[in-house]
Amino acid sequence: MKAVPNILSIFRICLVPIFIVLYFSDVQDTKLIPVIVYGIASISDFLDGFLARRYGASSKLGMFLDPLGDKLITIAVMVCITIDGIIPFWAVLVAGLKEILMAIGGFILLKVARAGIQPSNMLGKTSTVVFFLVCVSLMLFRNIPRDAATTLISLAIALTIFAFGSYLNTYIAVMRNRKRGR
Repeated sequence: MKAVPNILSIFRICLVPIFIVLYFSDVQDTKLIPVIVYGIASISDFLDGFLARRYGASSKLGMFLDPLGDKLITIAVMVCITIDGIIPFWAVLVAGLKEILMAIGGFILLKVARAGIQPSNMLGKTSTVVFFLVCVSLMLFRNIPRDAATTLISLAIALTIFAFGSYLNTYIAVMRNRKRGR
């Protein structure tokens, strides 16, 4: 059972190129199939975290693979809908920068502060769900006016940045406690 969360994370990583190929495939008229792949990736993200917590199956490999899989599928979806002209390029840059900062912060907490992986909070989970729903909507309803699509992705990114701020507060608190010797 300990290997199942890591297998799910590897599976999610393997879905990234499949998503990209299906997204740009000329075989279909709709984007339903890549949306299903994105949905499966999102479900696998939920399942690997649930199983790791439920059965104490966390591992160092899993601490690397899980966020890697999340970031890869998120960036792949954003890049695809940007290339398709649905959202502006700056949205990928902002989301990518946030993901890089989260990765650096997590690495510092893990390696420097030896604080371990910080659990996600309700705001982070909510922003993930909203982001997923916005991206799915933008892929399925391709005739959404560009201004409306930009507004939707802007709101989703704003929520993820707000969630990032809450994680930043946790990061600062952990680093302060580390300096105080707690």
